[in-house]
Amino acid sequence: MSKNTLLFTLITLLCLSFSSFANSPNKEETIPSTPVKFTASTLEYQKDNYLVLSYKNHPHWHTYWKNPGDAGLPLKFEFEFNGKKQELSSLEWPTPKKYIEEGNMLAFGYSGDYSIFFKLPSELQNTKYNIKSNWLVCKHICIPGKGEISGEIKNSSITTIIGNTHEVANEKLTERLKNLPKETEFPSKLDIVLAKAMGQEDNKLVLYYNLTELNNNKINLEKNILTPFPHEPFNFIREKLFKDKKGNYYAKYSIEWDGEYMEPELPLPQDGNFKDPYKLKFLYANPMTGKTDVISKTFHSFSLTAAERFEKFTELLTPIETNLTDSAKKSSDSSSDTTNSEGSIFTYLFLAFIGGLILNFMPCVLPVISIKLFGLIQHRSESNSRILKHNLSYTLGILFTFAVLALAIVLFKQAGEQVGWGFQLQSPIFVLTMIFVLFVFALNMFGLFEFRTPGGSKLGSLETNEGFFGDFTSGILATILSTPCSAPFLGTALTFAFTSSNFTIFAIFAFVGLGLASPFLITGIFPTTISFLPKPGMWMENLKKFLGLTLLLTTIWLIDVYSSLTDNVAGVMIKLNTALLLCFFAFYLSKKITKSKIWKGLFHILYIALFINIIMSPVSEKSNSQSVLLHEKNAHGLQWEKWSEEKMNTYSKEGKKVFIDFTAKWCFTCKVNEKLVIETQSFRDLVATENIHLLLADWTKRDEIIGSWLRKNGFVGVPAYFVINSEGKLINLGETISIDEIKKSLN
Repeated sequence: MSKNTLLFTLITLLCLSFSSFANSPNKEETIPSTPVKFTASTLEYQKDNYLVLSYKNHPHWHTYWKNPGDAGLPLKFEFEFNGKKQELSSLEWPTPKKYIEEGNMLAFGYSGDYSIFFKLPSELQNTKYNIKSNWLVCKHICIPGKGEISGEIKNSSITTIIGNTHEVANEKLTERLKNLPKETEFPSKLDIVLAKAMGQEDNKLVLYYNLTELNNNKINLEKNILTPFPHEPFNFIREKLFKDKKGNYYAKYSIEWDGEYMEPELPLPQDGNFKDPYKLKFLYANPMTGKTDVISKTFHSFSLTAAERFEKFTELLTPIETNLTDSAKKSSDSSSDTTNSEGSIFTYLFLAFIGGLILNFMPCVLPVISIKLFGLIQHRSESNSRILKHNLSYTLGILFTFAVLALAIVLFKQAGEQVGWGFQLQSPIFVLTMIFVLFVFALNMFGLFEFRTPGGSKLGSLETNEGFFGDFTSGILATILSTPCSAPFLGTALTFAFTSSNFTIFAIFAFVGLGLASPFLITGIFPTTISFLPKPGMWMENLKKFLGLTLLLTTIWLIDVYSSLTDNVAGVMIKLNTALLLCFFAFYLSKKITKSKIWKGLFHILYIALFINIIMSPVSEKSNSQSVLLHEKNAHGLQWEKWSEEKMNTYSKEGKKVFIDFTAKWCFTCKVNEKLVIETQSFRDLVATENIHLLLADWTKRDEIIGSWLRKNGFVGVPAYFVINSEGKLINLGETISIDEIKKSLN
């Protein structure tokens, strides 16, 4: 990529971001404590037995159908009978409704009460069962959720049930069963053509269809004429509807061919003939009966010329704006309001970029940023193209790591789990691995082996292309160490990402990465910007040792974090400190004492084996981490209490003033705020004068209650600070605080 191309891309992205800048998200929206209720029951109908999973969504919240639409995730189920997993065959799901979500995203799903029916085989009509269900429920934000039901079935009826959250009468279930869409013959008045889309792209198809001779029967504009069932590799985008003067309806679906992402790859055939025919299923909103049926059609090929004819024909037709159901309208209105207040996705991309840029100045990233600056000094005598390559390698490391983090978050969401910013530092194994990696990098900076992170040429005897591998690794470390920090603007962008589609998560994380890497991209494009840095010299050897010291201090911080995540601290710390000591001695031995490969190999094996032993040993998560942080906080002369939503609500009703601190042991920004504000005499005086109650919520280890509360109040990470004033109103202070801001919020 040329310098001009890269510069043009960056400027274009920034211009798009500025042009769409809008206000911050509305934090007044509330989230119900139980957005979805879930239960199981049995039903006998016409001598057949069914297992029924029933759901009840909070008003104006919706879950998703098999084909969720532009975004979302369908309902998922997992069955165990007598301890063994088993698949059950479901009947057709209920007819979904149509929703327009934030960003004009089309979705198919359910609101209110609905049920999914499964055939109950005779061999399972006397058994113990365990049923798990996962869902994504959305309104102004989306929340992954899950439910679990267990008990016993006797004589085809559930006799015991654990985990039930609501009841559904058999009469209601029978009515729902009768109303399920049923498969019918392909209607004679409907004609469908599959064609190659106009344009140069090789993976675009379009489905055209028309509905004629309606005899004054009007179609239901609250539904699509056809709603496609999911079917790889067809990815249906959205139905567009047209009408002629005679009352005939015409429509089309744009289709993306996803065969190139399959394994093995399945390209779209150039001659229009499929190797194997595809049977596509649709929900058909039948205007003759007013019911929704299931129809299907088999396609052996697609037309290469029909698209041009139909597109010209649609120019003579009237486009039809489809309507929404009443509940969908309310969801759409809510979404529309959210869109107006929150702005477009470009706003959040801009906020993500600025937040990533600010991360460069946060204390958690400074050790690695300093090493990268050290590398720039080493490379300043090289050609401009090589300086650009070094900085692009660093950027690639950042973007790669953010992509991995985004993928992990997407997988957690699909599994129904909730995670937040910095979630990896809630894992003892991950923190332990980082301790080892940073310690080894520190030893490198002290000159005990030849791997040079900022600009060296070797990793042992392995060539690394003159430091490009080291630049890439520095980018990875910078990203990992940035996640304990929260910066201004970043929280807003991340909250939007964590509650949006998978694509949005990847886009937001990519822009955070670009922001973090932007200073080095600029210096790569314009090398003269680093002319202020001193020239290379002997002083750099002393600087390397100082940078090694910063990495050791970061390692000590991570050891403290690790100790707060696990029980049996004394035993684990003895092993960990011994392993680090052996690691140091192994490299010192190799550098200063002997060249014997046997002795060097022996000591390297010793510390590696000990680290593996620590990782493989059962690690029990610390159950009293709240009390540890409470003890540390109270040691500074303030009386903190463990946070709970009940205690917070109690103080609010009593009209008491409250300061709430959401923090974590691994959060660097939290520590800075503590030193600058919370642990000062001014804060103590304010607490005493205003009679403020202090609540502490520790998110060092994963806590779904804390995570859920933060998410519904506009945060996906810590720090987060709140105040309850004398009127009982909860006030959000954001990620950074000051004494004056707290004082004003209390009054």
